[in-house]
Amino acid sequence: MMVTTPISSAATGPAAREVLPPLLSRLYPAVMGILNVTPDSFSDGGQFFSPEQALAQARKLIADGADIIDIGAESTRPYGSRPVSADDELKRLKPVLADVIALGVPVSVDSMKSEVVAWALDQGAAIANDVWGLQRDDGMAALVAAHRVPVIIMHNRERADPAIDIMQDIATFFSRSLEIAARAGIASDRIVLDPGIGFGKVPEQSMIALARLAELGSFGLPVLVGASRKRFISSVVPSEPQNRIGGSVAAHLIAAQNGARIIRAHDVSETVQALRVAAAIKGLQ
Repeated sequence: MMVTTPISSAATGPAAREVLPPLLSRLYPAVMGILNVTPDSFSDGGQFFSPEQALAQARKLIADGADIIDIGAESTRPYGSRPVSADDELKRLKPVLADVIALGVPVSVDSMKSEVVAWALDQGAAIANDVWGLQRDDGMAALVAAHRVPVIIMHNRERADPAIDIMQDIATFFSRSLEIAARAGIASDRIVLDPGIGFGKVPEQSMIALARLAELGSFGLPVLVGASRKRFISSVVPSEPQNRIGGSVAAHLIAAQNGARIIRAHDVSETVQALRVAAAIKGLQ
């Protein structure tokens, strides 16, 4: 567990970032564009590491239709990622975060460290995206509650176990996270659940999570799915991450059909087009 991060005085001010309601009220899911300012992310590590490259990519994601920019400064890829310190994350974020926020689209900070999230929220980031669902850093839940911002709670495991019922494991994990959130005072209307496609799962379990995604509706909370370029696609059609656009779009259409309200993607233009066309066709049925 990490140490609790002190909450800044700015965190107790009035909430001014009610970003979820307008995005969740549409007929098609919102799209979260991925911006990795890392040297080692599984798909695009190093491509947007410099502030200039990162800002150019953020502009492209927005032009392609991204509703949210999700910026991360530590690779959390399920296979072979190397942990970095909070100081290293902040060194990667500080040159670019303010400029990305200034583009006018809500920014989500993808970090499991409350120290990093606290700084990003103080700069104007609007959403906390915790890949360990409030269960890795003891200070995260209190921080989110104090800032009164939305939080994405993602399911994760230290290692995959092909023998378990993955949907039961996800449900148990979420129940534990929601208890932590409730004790901290996080409002339920600021919580989004993410089944963590590819994290702590063998490829078949990732596909099961997509096929049975509707079961998560029992929590009564919006669901985010990030299947973009994930390894399970290659288990069906052998391919490198950059060549998995078709599989990503297919998975995201299934996710939307099964109730996902936010889609996290690298290939924003293709994803937006697919989701909007599918919604338009469905609207004529």
